[in-house]
This record gives sequence, C-alpha cells and structure tokens, in this order.
Amino acid sequence: MSLLKARVTMILTALMIALPAAARTPGKPLSIYMALWRGCEAACHGFKDAIVKSGIHAVFVERNANYDRSKLAGFVEEARAMQPDLVITWGTTVTLGMAGTLKEAKNPRYITQLPLVYMIVADAVSSGIIKSFEQTGRTNITGTHHRVPEEINLNAIRTYFPAFRKLGMLYSSTETNSVVKVEEVRALTGPMNFELVAIEFDLDANGQPNVASIPEKMQALREKGVDFVYVGSSSFIERNGATFTAAALKAGLPVLSPYENLVTEADGLLAISARYYAVGELAARQARRILVDEVNPGELPVLAMTQFAFVINMKSARQLKLFPALELLQIAETVN
Repeated sequence: MSLLKARVTMILTALMIALPAAARTPGKPLSIYMALWRGCEAACHGFKDAIVKSGIHAVFVERNANYDRSKLAGFVEEARAMQPDLVITWGTTVTLGMAGTLKEAKNPRYITQLPLVYMIVADAVSSGIIKSFEQTGRTNITGTHHRVPEEINLNAIRTYFPAFRKLGMLYSSTETNSVVKVEEVRALTGPMNFELVAIEFDLDANGQPNVASIPEKMQALREKGVDFVYVGSSSFIERNGATFTAAALKAGLPVLSPYENLVTEADGLLAISARYYAVGELAARQARRILVDEVNPGELPVLAMTQFAFVINMKSARQLKLFPALELLQIAETVN
C-alpha cells in the first residue's frame, strides 16, 4: 500500500508541475458538483484531495442523498441551475438518477449537457449507463471502473476452498447494481461449473430491504447447502455489513466481499477490492482531462483500477475452520 501511495504521489506531483500556469493562477475557481449516496466517504476524499494536489483551483458543492433516491431529481435541477464546470456522481443509483441510461441520453429529466464523471459504479455497461468502457456513447459522460471481473472472484473462492460447488447471494431488488451482479454471476454458472442460490431480501413498509430479514435469509442459504456467500454489489449490505457477516458466521458460511471493510471491520472472510480513496484519485484524473485539458468527456475511455487488495480475516478463518493455503498467505493481507 505504501508503494501505491508513493506512485500516486509521484504522478500527482508530475501533473502539478505540468499544469499550465493559467490553471494555477489564483482567480475564479472552477465549480464541481458532487452528488453522493452516503456522504463524503473515502472515494470522495480521494477525489477532492487529488484535485487540490494537482493545483486545480476549485470549489466543491456536496449534496448527500443519504440513501434516498427521491432526492436525486432535485439534485439534477439544482445542478442545471448552478451550471457547474463538472458533475461527479457516486454509485450506480445516484448515476442512474442523475444521468439516466444510455437510452435516456436525451431525456430532459437527466443531465445531458453538463460534463459528468461517475465513480463507484459496479458495472456501468450492464447497468445501461454507457455503451462500453472504451467508448461510453455519451457525449458528456465518462467515469471509472473499480471492480475485478467476477471470474476472478469465483476463482479466488476455488483457490481458497477447492471443494466449492454452490454459491449463495442475497440481494435487493431495489438496487440496480445488486440485481445486475446476480445476473452476471448466474451467467457464469455453466462455464465455471457451479450452482447459484440467490435469495431476495424482504422489503419493509417503506419498500426498502429489511435488516431484520438478514439472519433468516442467511440461514436459508445454509439450508440450501451453499459453500460460500458472495456479496456481489449492494449499498444495503455494505451499510449493514456487521449484521450481514455476523449472520453468515453464525450460519457457518464464509463471505467473499468486494467491500474491504466487511473483512477488516466485520466478520467477512475474504475481500478482493480496490481502495476507494484510490478510486477517487482515478476520478480526479478524468476530471483534470476535462477541466484543464478541455477534452470532451465522451472522448475519454473509462479508467479502470489495476491494483486491488486481497484481504483475509484470520479470526473468521479460525472460527469457520477454513484456513488459507500458504500461497494465498504469501499474497494476501491478513487482519485479526
């Protein structure tokens, strides 16, 4: 991690040196409108820090949906009225709410003209936001990709537990990214020779996933004989990671998560993930191309993370009696 930080620092320093003098001259700052799902977390801080370090004089307007998608239409209207130099969206739900899908690229309900960079979107192609990572098909939109391919996650399970045959997933129908990941994994069941058991969370009176249903659904996975539980993509699960992983541990089920905190701060067994702070820095690179180099967002390919953390929770491994092979310990970080 220290080597990665050193590399990022060197890159940012180089960008600052190369920055045109006009962009570094004090004056009217550029405006960056940030539409966030759960406040300014690591990716948000990584983005802002990288913008500041690169010498771009900017003001950040942060708006937090706080898990409430009904606020997004208001964010669109506010951004249109403010006419910022750039819009940043965090997450699949926020990006869909602000930009719509590729088919809705000209729909006046969404931001169709303002430059927009998205980050922390599980899969913008499968979600219908863009055409491809090479060409977004949206004149005003580009972004970042922070996930490893699902084949790598499944192979990691097989490496850790060679007897793996049946995978369990719990998901929320209210989250597009959650449904998309279930379908992506389902499409791999034949080619990779495993069975998928996917169970939807119950919804509460407000139409949101019910936290109280997590232990019951986890036990249902256990009764169906799954070998491993895969988180897929879900803000609901990430927000309730301690409850989710504790229920899995009680049911004797190991969890593979794309969210590092479900392993480092809860009871998940494995995480293969990008550091969110670094994803924010990657989004800042896209922002610089737009704000300083004046490149149209639609001309920029989506930038993908290339370095990921492999983390094993040894406390959970001991409780589950699932100890990693030596070759895994040589490449993984361990906690607890």
